[in-house]
Amino acid sequence: MIRFTDKWTDYAVLATGDGYKLERWGEITLLRPDPQVIWGANYDMFSDPRIDAVYRRSEKGGGAWEYRRKIPDEWNVCYRDLTFKVKPMGFKHTGLFPEQAVNWDRTAALVKNAGRKIKVLNLFAYTGGASVALAKAGAEVTHVDAAKGMVERAGENARLSGIESGIRYIVDDCMKFVQRELRRGNRYDAVVMDPPSYGRGPGGEMWKIETGLYPFVKLCASLLTDDPLFFLINSYTTGLQPAVLSNLLTLCLAGRKGNIEAYEVGLPTEEGIPLPCGAGGLFTNER
Repeated sequence: MIRFTDKWTDYAVLATGDGYKLERWGEITLLRPDPQVIWGANYDMFSDPRIDAVYRRSEKGGGAWEYRRKIPDEWNVCYRDLTFKVKPMGFKHTGLFPEQAVNWDRTAALVKNAGRKIKVLNLFAYTGGASVALAKAGAEVTHVDAAKGMVERAGENARLSGIESGIRYIVDDCMKFVQRELRRGNRYDAVVMDPPSYGRGPGGEMWKIETGLYPFVKLCASLLTDDPLFFLINSYTTGLQPAVLSNLLTLCLAGRKGNIEAYEVGLPTEEGIPLPCGAGGLFTNER
């Protein structure tokens, strides 16, 4: 089952095919590679007159942006009452994963309906989509990412969304931060994590999701309060099925009362087919 939101107005997937997706970000149209798009295109997408910029892959690895028109260095897009800054970045990124809006809505609703103040730990938190959505819903959020520039961008997104307090920003290796929080005796009502397939911490720490995720989820489970609200794992790693995330939550949260959901995350397209964008695993303890 693929879950997605149809509430975006500033973002849309216009077309897909031949390893690419054509997207509208506000008034800017980008053509970017997508490894999930293994089907053929209905037309020559590179000749589409709407394109403002294309991310071209390089045979040597990586790639670069090719601009068809002059566009702003960065611009804003809105989702409901949230505002985010986006820009063409390295490795085809824009600084936002719009498919995650389905998880923002789900977890924000949990916070709003909790009837108590909720402390959330957001790990591998990137530019803060989840942090902003949860803080807007009333949570106290600790936002942790090893990349200083991404944490600074998260602060900009929060301010654009009218959030001046409620988020604590931490530039650190996520594993080391969690270990310190455990020693300090700090606990959280909810955890969100969006781990990369591979990565390095600020001190050169290596991360590989296949070997690191299970012990890390187990460690993070120790940070939960006695009455946790939710635990969300996002994954973009190819081949990591939703059932894997469900199994991790089942094993690591054994003894906790609640429900576990596992699902694909995706985006609707103007072609009428869903675009798969990863997997989600969610433990909830709703009243």
